[in-house]
Amino acid sequence: MPYGDLEKQRVQRFGTIEDLKLHECTIEEIEEYEPHVASGGVIYAGVDYGDILAAAEKEADVIIWDGGNNDFSFFKPDLTITVADPLRAGHESTYYPGNVNIRLADVVVINKIDSAIPENVLAVRNYVRSVNPTAQIIDGASPITVDKPEVIKGKRVLVVEDGPTLTHGEMEFGAGTVAAMNYGAAEIVDPRPWTVKSITDTYVKYPKIGVLLPAMGYGDAQVKDLEDTINACDCDSVVIGTPIDLGRILKLNKPSTRVGYDLQEIGSVTLEKILREKGLL
Repeated sequence: MPYGDLEKQRVQRFGTIEDLKLHECTIEEIEEYEPHVASGGVIYAGVDYGDILAAAEKEADVIIWDGGNNDFSFFKPDLTITVADPLRAGHESTYYPGNVNIRLADVVVINKIDSAIPENVLAVRNYVRSVNPTAQIIDGASPITVDKPEVIKGKRVLVVEDGPTLTHGEMEFGAGTVAAMNYGAAEIVDPRPWTVKSITDTYVKYPKIGVLLPAMGYGDAQVKDLEDTINACDCDSVVIGTPIDLGRILKLNKPSTRVGYDLQEIGSVTLEKILREKGLL
């Protein structure tokens, strides 16, 4: 999902954290790539999908195509997995291409059932069954962890969330908000009195963001605006709910803690079992 010189970014390979800087990634791209690279994976991206596939095939036995919330596979897959979010119940039937991905799926993971209300989980499940009765459904939770709980407990915290989640994703909270509540923050501080330039403009465009700060970073100027906003904010500490090490990109003048989350499968149907049955492990 490159932004910029698309000729230069025709085929990109990310095998190290340094590659993220080499390819001049936006914060949104880093949010997508960094967790996989940090865990030892290799990511290919760009705009020439034929050459990207050819390059990936040279070094991999199994290739995972990830369209995020924006697309469906440009290659014919052996297995299609779609993640449904009951915190956004109804989006799976009204949003494109999410609606297409539900219908194409061999496997649907209904995630975040630990933080969604049961009625919404059931609504998503019923919709999946109505349009794709042969899909296998995996129930999943997303337990939250933080690396420095003491930075949250009893503190007035600024919560920085994944940018697209709050903007065009239309979510009213993310992992950072859940962590702030679970670990006993005294207050979630409203950043809007301290926003600058393009960050201020973001709240004008997406007024429903509220008291959370989206990790916007489309270009160096906006990254600097995000840094200036965080550093100007009157708070005790920063809860970083975006999946990247924001402290590696920004110079923060306050204590911060990173929020982590992962899939916890519930029940006997698991991704590993399905992948082994398909011969993909």
